[in-house]
Amino acid sequence: MEPEYVGIDLHRRRSVIVRMSPDGERLSTEKIDNNPMALAAAIAPAGPNPKVVVEATYGWYWAADVLAECGAELHLAHPLGMKGISSNRRVKNDVKDAVLLADLLRLGSLPEAWIAPPGLRELRELVRYRTKLVQIRSGLKAQVHAVMAKEGVLPGAPTCSAPAARPSSTRCSWVTATGCGSTRSRPDRRV
Repeated sequence: MEPEYVGIDLHRRRSVIVRMSPDGERLSTEKIDNNPMALAAAIAPAGPNPKVVVEATYGWYWAADVLAECGAELHLAHPLGMKGISSNRRVKNDVKDAVLLADLLRLGSLPEAWIAPPGLRELRELVRYRTKLVQIRSGLKAQVHAVMAKEGVLPGAPTCSAPAARPSSTRCSWVTATGCGSTRSRPDRRV
């Protein structure tokens, strides 16, 4: 017996699952609320080793893990490649998207993306998260420097996080040399 083809249009809260026979006959269409038990129950009628396709969209990791545990041969559709295929359709809905995914897999013309193993996925997420935090930190430093520049204050060290990099006697030498710029003489101004 040949394995069935399953197309899953995965969303954040709900998904549409379409099962197809190897000759393209639609066997079932099911809408589920996203949780591992519901997904496993929806895939079970497809047999022991169905060929399943999911588009690489937000939150596909959990679905990939559940499908792998169920013994499915998982394929990940590349979103950019799918955009080129599905952009010329007049009618677009979740059921038609799931049917298209299953048909493309069945016909061997699915634009596929690489599925990273779970350990590598976790490492990649950590790197992405750290990169995002570094970008936020850099933006905040730039904002602080902009506020300081508006007040005519130059940062005393290469970064705001290292104020002790210069001796305190030279840090504010321009205030004592010119006699101006002190925030104490202007209580309405804050830096």
